[in-house]
Amino acid sequence: MYIKYIILILKNNEKNILNAVITSTTQFAMSPMDEKALVRKLMRRVETYITKVPNMSNSILAQISDVNSISKVSDIVANYLPIEFDRRLEYLNTVNPYKRVIMLFEDIKTEEEILELDKKIDIKLKKVLDDSQKEFILREKIRLIREELGDVNLKESDVNILKDKIDKFKCPKNIKDKLYSELKKYELMNSNSPEVGVVRNYIELILSLPWEESSKENKDLKLARKRLDSTHYGLDKVKERIIEYLAVKQISEGLKSPIICLVGPPGVGKTTLAKSIAECTSRNFVKISVGGVNDEAEIIGHRRTYIGSNPGRIINAMKKCKSNNPVFLIDEIDKMTKDIKGDPASSLLEVLDPEQNKYFVDSYVEEEFDLSNVMFVLTANYLYQIPEALRDRLEIIELSGYTEYEKLDIAKKHIVKKQIIEHGLKDKNVSISDNAILSIIRNYTKEAGVRDLEREIAKVFRKISTSVVIGEESKKKYSITEKNLESYLGKKKYLIEDNNKKLPYGVVNGLAYTEFGGTILPIEVAYYKGKGNLMLTGSLGDVMKESAKIALSYIKSNYEYFNINYELLTESDIHIHVPEGAVPKDGPSAGITLTTALISAFTKKEISNKIGMTGEITLRGDVLPIGGLKEKCIGAHRSGINTIILPKTNEKDLEEIPEEIKKDIKFILVNNYKDVYKVIKEE
Repeated sequence: MYIKYIILILKNNEKNILNAVITSTTQFAMSPMDEKALVRKLMRRVETYITKVPNMSNSILAQISDVNSISKVSDIVANYLPIEFDRRLEYLNTVNPYKRVIMLFEDIKTEEEILELDKKIDIKLKKVLDDSQKEFILREKIRLIREELGDVNLKESDVNILKDKIDKFKCPKNIKDKLYSELKKYELMNSNSPEVGVVRNYIELILSLPWEESSKENKDLKLARKRLDSTHYGLDKVKERIIEYLAVKQISEGLKSPIICLVGPPGVGKTTLAKSIAECTSRNFVKISVGGVNDEAEIIGHRRTYIGSNPGRIINAMKKCKSNNPVFLIDEIDKMTKDIKGDPASSLLEVLDPEQNKYFVDSYVEEEFDLSNVMFVLTANYLYQIPEALRDRLEIIELSGYTEYEKLDIAKKHIVKKQIIEHGLKDKNVSISDNAILSIIRNYTKEAGVRDLEREIAKVFRKISTSVVIGEESKKKYSITEKNLESYLGKKKYLIEDNNKKLPYGVVNGLAYTEFGGTILPIEVAYYKGKGNLMLTGSLGDVMKESAKIALSYIKSNYEYFNINYELLTESDIHIHVPEGAVPKDGPSAGITLTTALISAFTKKEISNKIGMTGEITLRGDVLPIGGLKEKCIGAHRSGINTIILPKTNEKDLEEIPEEIKKDIKFILVNNYKDVYKVIKEE
């Protein structure tokens, strides 16, 4: 078919007929021996090639077995090779048979190399497919076994359940897109991968957050106030603020929820008040405590790249409360600590800033969560321990301690009833007199709140319950009075009547504000022959020590006015002591008390035990304002003080003092210490 010839074309002009004369070429003729050797070599090469190529037909060998012409053999072999059209054309244009044979050897070699490469690829692919097929077959067997046992393919079922949940879930579009993306990742993961649990937990968390779920708020302001009054006595500032918020909320839908911080001593009802706010507003209530927290990841969560990562406390709390507008209590805000792990107070800045908390991002969730509808209520015992940047974002409401009569009212309306029920008793079988409750308040507790009072009353009812069980006298009536109180509570712990003793000269009652509320602080001064040294004892802080030095310097600079012998001041060592010695004391408000105690000692003038005083003093004798006046007055009233000397600039604070205290105490307002001296001189 591909035999080469020389074709001569002649034209007959008379009849316009083309005549062709065909003759075989002899240009590249070779000897019969060479041609036979070349034919044999080519045939052997073709046989080897056919054995390696599975889809190559053996018919080619039958065609060339009886052919002795190298030209014919090369043409037949070239026709069977899987070569491109351009290469075939090249064969046709090559007249030299030897060159065509060389071309055949080259193409056969190339095809064999391609075949070897294909085999290697097939082997690798087969191995991968075999492993995959093996895993698939094993998993199919496991699936069939589980189905036979009544079990199902958990992951497949789980994906379908999660997809159904996501389809029905109410959330912003970007959150839903995120959920579908995570679900796709979860579906494609190998069940044995450690990441499966992480992705599954993440999807569950996002689905459990209240993105668009909110509780319906109470709009009845009278009912809200009634609920607040029924659970807490007093605390009018807080109650008014909540009612104001509810009122404005009804008018303006764009009002941001307040971020209130309740500051006051332990036991005054800060935490329970937050629960009452939730009840009166018909919102869900959720609480976290940040006391002792030193890792900011506790607040804003850990990144999902960490092993065992979790969302922060804010998101966890929102997950529990099931609505995006709860009353959220953050307790003990002043007791967070700061160390190498971070500053959790700084992490709260975004949470508690009304301008930012709409876009709060937890490190674990990685998406913005709107906290602008949350009513945050924070509690703290000490305002100055709250970081300044955080304090600036809060609406501070200070809660002071209760008076004796406020505690009595709380005990009668709430504590006694609660404890009777908790101890399985009945109102008709148990009674406790007002004087007995007052005695518990005065002689068995020393606090600003009512926690100890509740514990002492519970102790009384425990003994009654024990008596009922042991004596089986369930119908007997128990009456607790001031006379039989010691049989239930033992000897009195605190003896307030000690203040009825006459004070010697050099001793003056100051007023102090402690974590237990207000109390009197007697200051003692003694002097003896020496070199003018000043000794201070009683666990005094730096500020109080400075107040003592200022008081002494003021007296020395005005010794003539106070009729004090100057040599006595310079030639005597002075000792100032503030009992109780083991209790730390600090603050500038004892300035006028220290001055009065020094003057009393050096002039031998006795000061009435019914007089208490508070105020900071300067080197010029000016009396500066102090804090905690209400608590100090409550403590003074409890201790039998009937006259209080205080700075003129604190006159505005007298409005906060309960009326039952005002009517029993005379308040003397002073601008300069000389006004104080006039009062004690007339005594």
